[in-house]
Amino acid sequence: MERRPLAAWLRRDNLRMTGKLLVVVVMMAGFGYALVPIYRAVCTALGINVLALGERQHAVKKEDLRNTQVDYSRRISIEFDTNARGPWDFKPAVRHMDVHPGELTTVMYTFQNVQDRVMAAQAIPSYAPKQATPYFNKLECFCFNEYTLQPGEQKVWPVVFVIDPKIPKDVKTITLSYTFFEIPGKGGAAVKAQAPAPALAPTPVQVRAPVPAEPRS
Repeated sequence: MERRPLAAWLRRDNLRMTGKLLVVVVMMAGFGYALVPIYRAVCTALGINVLALGERQHAVKKEDLRNTQVDYSRRISIEFDTNARGPWDFKPAVRHMDVHPGELTTVMYTFQNVQDRVMAAQAIPSYAPKQATPYFNKLECFCFNEYTLQPGEQKVWPVVFVIDPKIPKDVKTITLSYTFFEIPGKGGAAVKAQAPAPALAPTPVQVRAPVPAEPRS
């Protein structure tokens, strides 16, 4: 007799615990999705682009590379990855290439807004392994700015980078990943297709019968 109430109590306790865990998972997912809007709010309040500030601080100029020596004795494999979290098409021209440390390299990326409305977006890069981040120097990158694209508009952007020859010897592969996030409040409403103008009715043409000639006397 005592086993049934105990089993029922355990089931109720397990259901309560499962419910709490589901709430925690949903809250964590919501918080992760809300990070970019939170950054955007900070950006708007401070008048700076928080998402691109870190990348701009690590940007280098060609003048800074004059004394950089290319290390031809080493090759580093670069993997290019894209995460498109939204209704757009985003991909690199190549998925993989081998570079020498100190070698100036360019890779192209294509981004297209496949929606029927104007959108604004910002790219955020990430690097793996993390220890390679300070050695991955970019001279030009679309991640430095945010962009507004019209419906169906396509952009092709270059990423110009160089791997610092001082990168640790044990780093042989670097994965560069970009994630595009849509910027809330900067897009537009869907563009409605214009209905074709109604066809004009043909104007009736009056045909007059010929007037008979008067008889001659």
